[in-house]
Amino acid sequence: MRSNSPEKPREFDAVIIGAGLAGLHTARRLSASGVSVLLVDRKEDIGARVHTTGIFVRKTFEDFDFPEGSLGIPISRVNLYSPSMKCLSLTSPAPEFRIGRMDALYSSMLDQSRRLGVEFLNGARFAGSNPESGEPGTSVVRIEKSGIVETIRTKVLIGADGVGSAVARDLSLDTNSEWIVGFEKVFRRSSPTSEPVLHCFLSSDFAPGYIAWIADDGAECHIGVGGYPERFDPSKALSRFIETAANVVLPTDDLEETESRGGRIPVGGILRRIANPRGVLVGDAAGAVSPLTAGGLDPCLRLSDFAAEAVIARIRSGDPKVLLNYSGEVFEKGFATKLLMRSALRTFKFDFQYEWLFAALTSRPGRRLAEKIFFRRSSFPDLSSSDPRRKRVLESIDAAGAR
Repeated sequence: MRSNSPEKPREFDAVIIGAGLAGLHTARRLSASGVSVLLVDRKEDIGARVHTTGIFVRKTFEDFDFPEGSLGIPISRVNLYSPSMKCLSLTSPAPEFRIGRMDALYSSMLDQSRRLGVEFLNGARFAGSNPESGEPGTSVVRIEKSGIVETIRTKVLIGADGVGSAVARDLSLDTNSEWIVGFEKVFRRSSPTSEPVLHCFLSSDFAPGYIAWIADDGAECHIGVGGYPERFDPSKALSRFIETAANVVLPTDDLEETESRGGRIPVGGILRRIANPRGVLVGDAAGAVSPLTAGGLDPCLRLSDFAAEAVIARIRSGDPKVLLNYSGEVFEKGFATKLLMRSALRTFKFDFQYEWLFAALTSRPGRRLAEKIFFRRSSFPDLSSSDPRRKRVLESIDAAGAR
């Protein structure tokens, strides 16, 4: 591996490793505030080999702007199935879910970021960093592309590089220790369906400790399984699921497979130490996924907003310690109930347990709980501007702007 670094490394206020939703959103927010950003991703095409299912909840598409054509038709109905295929149907008066066209969304976000001044380096990987002596908080980052290593100087290193974040290890921050594995196939329909539906299946075979799903918005259909990796083979489980349960609920004759997706999903709750004076973590790298439902797109965007504020405060104030206000500790209370329910689901290993859970959900209080899980306008806890840590970040931005 050769080094091709000039005598004086290039400099950026922030270097972001990973151009998924978290990295792209953070880059866009930072560059819009005048922060110079280098965005790095391993893939040549960020729209290829997407890992996320791409299901956005109502809270997300109501609160954030999305490019035209990047979200599918709203879904308001959920069908939940027991292992014996009993069905509990839930309908919301509001649109609750929309399937993202992730390739279009990523491409649009990248175009916006570039127009704002973000420099994008694709087909490259993070090869480590070192603190720069004499300037607290500043790092010299090594980026390898085509066998050539370039060193880049940055004030903030941002890890948006997924569950097994190399940036987290490099910065000695917390890392994810619990995850499930999801695997799905994406299909396009030759003719639209009458009603968009999200089908969810409880099964110790197809989805140990989680669910199997069919997300069908009439034009695009995602069929997938998820669970603890030591308990099943995701690829084989998905094949069995499509051949049996999925084919009963949703005939697949008019479906054309377009791609498959898979990857690890952290379910241990947001990590506590997600920042130090040299950098921060966002998205899956920070564990920003619901421990219960594993929905990660809303947490990704909201946590990235907070991260962007902390980075802007650090750049404008010149104080690296401002980043320490960006902490996962502030979200612990908001995740407590979901973590408890995740612990319970982790113990379910047999279909009779899922049948018992399904029967409980068909009762009046159980149905209300199910509606709360699927339809309540809540995903990731909103961090109020009056929260002491966020307040300190915002005050730092104001004070720096006044100087």
